Amino acid sequence: MKIAIIGAGNMGGSIAQGLSNGKLISTSDITVSDSDTAKLKLLKDANPDLQVTSNNIDAVETADIIIIAVKPWLVHSVLKDIDLSRKQILVSIAAGINFEQLAHDVIEPEMPMFRVIPNTAISELESFNAISSRNVTKEQESLILSIFNEMGTSILLPEDKLPAATALASCGIAFVFKYIQAAMQAGVEMGIRPDEAMNMVAQSVKGAAQLILNNHTHPSIEIDKVTTPGGITIKGINELDHAGFTSAVIKAMKACN
Repeated sequence: MKIAIIGAGNMGGSIAQGLSNGKLISTSDITVSDSDTAKLKLLKDANPDLQVTSNNIDAVETADIIIIAVKPWLVHSVLKDIDLSRKQILVSIAAGINFEQLAHDVIEPEMPMFRVIPNTAISELESFNAISSRNVTKEQESLILSIFNEMGTSILLPEDKLPAATALASCGIAFVFKYIQAAMQAGVEMGIRPDEAMNMVAQSVKGAAQLILNNHTHPSIEIDKVTTPGGITIKGINELDHAGFTSAVIKAMKACN
């Protein structure tokens, strides 16, 4: 199984790293193409077995799966320059480019297609991946799910639900980083070294996520466990509510939808 990734930017590079860290695809069967040779060199230095090229046509020629990982406004020109067949599977991670647009830009409009919305944690095999499909078999669907499940957690969604999933998981990871950054700043003000504050907060975020994911519990239940009557945590929770924390998060998510 050979995979070609067009685009070596933040997301394309993260996917290449994630695939290399997994076990389903051999690193030597992954080819990354980009016009920026500096980006390719960084990937190659990190993964010597990875194949790199600046020629998109060469990259896709023998690939079974082609992952388009360029900015949305570049998808049209990239697809117009490569010749894909119905035997290949097209995977686009470009947010906002729907299946109709993809079909218009390829020679075989009825070829198997997937849209995948991951986040940058895919390099650590911890991404959330929202996936939609078109003109695919159950076997092809299972294959793509298996590949992306190895790099995190994946679910199949109707295409019209992808914008909401993008806001929650792809854009949403930036909001988590923003919280970590803000909490770090508070820690520094209270006398904690920046690196120690970062580790404390990041581990707390990781622990909170694990509690939710491993126990199928609810945030309200976990908050109740921490906020004892008359304690200090409830004072902080109330300050967040007074400052409009919940409303700000909801507005941020909806702004990305």
